[in-house]
Amino acid sequence: MRVCVATVVHHPEDARILHRQIRALLDAGHEVTYIAPFTHCNVTPRPEVRAVDVPRAVGRRRYRAIRAARRALRRAAKESDVIVVHDIELLFALPRGRRRPPCVWDVHEDTAGALVAKQYLPEVLRRTLPPLIRRIEANAERRMRLILAEDSYQGRFDRLHPVIRNTTFVPESAPPPPGDDRIVYVGHLSEARGALELVELARRLAEHGVRMDLVGAADPGVRPVLRDAQREGLLDWFGYVPNRHALRMAEGALAGLSLLHDVPNYRQSLPTKVIEYMARGIPVITTPLPLSASLVGRIDCGVIVPFGDVDAMVQAVLRLREDPERRAAMGARGYAEALHHHNWPEHAAEFVALLEEWALAAKIASAPPPGKAVTV
Repeated sequence: MRVCVATVVHHPEDARILHRQIRALLDAGHEVTYIAPFTHCNVTPRPEVRAVDVPRAVGRRRYRAIRAARRALRRAAKESDVIVVHDIELLFALPRGRRRPPCVWDVHEDTAGALVAKQYLPEVLRRTLPPLIRRIEANAERRMRLILAEDSYQGRFDRLHPVIRNTTFVPESAPPPPGDDRIVYVGHLSEARGALELVELARRLAEHGVRMDLVGAADPGVRPVLRDAQREGLLDWFGYVPNRHALRMAEGALAGLSLLHDVPNYRQSLPTKVIEYMARGIPVITTPLPLSASLVGRIDCGVIVPFGDVDAMVQAVLRLREDPERRAAMGARGYAEALHHHNWPEHAAEFVALLEEWALAAKIASAPPPGKAVTV
């Protein structure tokens, strides 16, 4: 099977797109064309994929990226058995016509809900765009296949669609126990993701000898604050690091942080970083978003702190530091849960089988009826 995978919004090394889905397709022996913003993100494409470089859609500057993706997708459609897109923007770039291969939208964000946190948009657009986005989603449901990253996303659509959750690769052997002098955050940094609380938390913990590692790219609005904190020696900000390396950096930390704010885009999702911390055997400190709090509370693999309450965050870290047996037990419980219920290899075959089924169905539907003459 020949699969075209496309994004103009996500980083080409995005964990769900590259490290999980594309890797699963390659491991199953399929060919992959990958349309992504390699140059913009300073990424060298993997030799196993046929890479097509396009601009990245950033902020309000999106038309150039969509136009380039439209051209690339039109070419790829001629030699692909299925197309998978990861951005709502690419719904406007898909090739048209009855002879295009089946197109799949992998829905792993609540785009309308995310508008609340996009400060570069005028307030009037943040209020008026959600209904338009819902209409775009409804139209996409009528003309293409959908894969959802969360069960809760089903409520946005009229029909049921297969769910392929954002799990992670869990080490086969248990990682080292949590340490006592370092906390870590892995993922994109923004105000809505708790960047300002992270800086203040690092400031408060510095006097206690606990340092903070931040591993991830950052929105322009919080970069100056992060740079200043790093210059002061309050924390180490490593910038973007490929997922597999970033998770190894998390091993041995006292705790992993997920301080997302209470915004619509996060209320329906289980942050992947929570599962990733569990998979690396470290306790989780999370704000009380429903799915995060439910999982962490049920497994007892971390501490739930109020939104924006840095005092509570400081106390959570210090209490874990003072109790090595408790944090080791939390890390072990989290690792066991991740290994048995959130290990990507257990779900990879389901993802590949879906694409194979849809590609085969399209071939059968387009085949001439038996006995009908075919011009050659």
